[in-house]
Amino acid sequence: MAAGGLALGAVKVRGVGLGSAGVLFVGLIVGSLGFGLDHAVLEFLREFGLMLFVFTMGLQLGPGFFASLRKAGIRLNAFAAAIVVAGFLCTWGCAVMFAIPAGARLGLFSGATTNTPSLGAAQQAMLSVGAGADQMALPALAYSAAYPVGIIGIIATLLLLRKIFRIDVESETKEFEVAQRQGIEPLQRLNVIVENANLDGLAIRQLPGRRETGVMVSRLQKAGASEVATATEDSIIHVGDHLLLVGTAANVESFQRIVGSHSRLDLMKAPGAVSFRRVVVTNKSMLGKTLAELGLDHLYSVTITRIVRAGIEMTAVPDVRLQFGDFLHVVGDQNGLDQASKMLGDSLKALNTTQFVPIFVGLALGVLLGMLPINVPGLSSPLKLGLAGGPLVAAILLSRLGKVGPLVWHMPANTNLAFRELGISLFLACVGLSAGPKFFATVMSHDGLIWAASAVIVVMVPLMIAGIIGRVWLKMNFLELCGLLTGSMTDPPALAFANSLAKSDAPSVAYATVYPLTMLCRILIAQVMVLLFFH
Repeated sequence: MAAGGLALGAVKVRGVGLGSAGVLFVGLIVGSLGFGLDHAVLEFLREFGLMLFVFTMGLQLGPGFFASLRKAGIRLNAFAAAIVVAGFLCTWGCAVMFAIPAGARLGLFSGATTNTPSLGAAQQAMLSVGAGADQMALPALAYSAAYPVGIIGIIATLLLLRKIFRIDVESETKEFEVAQRQGIEPLQRLNVIVENANLDGLAIRQLPGRRETGVMVSRLQKAGASEVATATEDSIIHVGDHLLLVGTAANVESFQRIVGSHSRLDLMKAPGAVSFRRVVVTNKSMLGKTLAELGLDHLYSVTITRIVRAGIEMTAVPDVRLQFGDFLHVVGDQNGLDQASKMLGDSLKALNTTQFVPIFVGLALGVLLGMLPINVPGLSSPLKLGLAGGPLVAAILLSRLGKVGPLVWHMPANTNLAFRELGISLFLACVGLSAGPKFFATVMSHDGLIWAASAVIVVMVPLMIAGIIGRVWLKMNFLELCGLLTGSMTDPPALAFANSLAKSDAPSVAYATVYPLTMLCRILIAQVMVLLFFH
């Protein structure tokens, strides 16, 4: 069944497909034919699949989650949260207008916004309030009726906004790329000659302005010498020495004015026993230590000039703490590089090995966190994160910490994707089997048509309002707006369409920024809806 569903989800029309949701529809068909599983087994697989999906998703999103709440991310996330709330209000309005049953409202909210974890959170919350078997089947039925409408509605909104504002996508793409380059300064090298007599006899660590600019000195050639050497924190410089600086363009220029002037000598090509190596941090005992605490310059006469973390390159300032999987640019002689690599781990095998003990510990902590009651004024019962929210929040926090004692929360990207697909496939297959017997009779009925029509309102009204406000008042780039709108719906098929529309991955930037917080908001609001609608 899962295989058939994934095969159905892989079928794309103009680059858009159902993805993992194909498993749900195959499950509904199989369930309608009378096939099923033991109720206890079905419940266990459904809950385990949901936990596995949200936990692995949290591990992936965690490192960038808190960064997304800073600077420009605040505006985007506030906008996305407003879209989530607007979707909830539209769902409520449709429920009142068309007398939609409480259980179906939950499925409408989740399906129209193409958010599967919120469906799982709603079903968990319904169990906690003692909902009956008939009520438990309604969310999945409404979800299946609303989900296709949700995907089409998001894409239709993007096309409608492009037509209303007469968007030139190619021009918007160029503007977006220029703006992105302005926000990220690449690191550069600069050769300088020491001319400031006040610096004569100082160690590199003592040079004024170095900590403020974050510039690293990677190589040193003494005045009159023919060979280059590794520059460490304790290297003494004199007037006439040549230095190789590493940092952003503005910072190396500022630091150069303190030291001296540009040098025509290229220390990267100068003779000497200095080499460069890219080393990955996999030694657990090194995690959490700062570069200053490592003392590699003292131990092995090597210098770390750059750190690449999650695709982001930054200068190796002394107070940066190491995380598992960091790639370090290390400069030194061959023996020093060998010793430093051994100390840091530098094991691709360890980097690509899945540690199962931390995963099970994290899942257990997520379950416990999901059981904690959260008292919210105005609600009749305490709010709980449940099996959808608890593991997600736990994974985000644990991946942010990176390491607690001997436990390292790192999962290779391929493994994470495989577990995530397994989890969501199990969950959707079980949901489909449970709701299958009533699927065709309900969805093809008057109620089913009402749910589908309501889904148009729930998905398109908030997105159109947000799109018009974002474009007219906030002057947002169309590509950023596409990423915001698809991310607020946590919808990968719509993101794929937006990327194909832009002929680039530019919308993915805003999508990734708002996705984590939006997911949490939808999970929590789904539970709030249960407490409001099931008195």
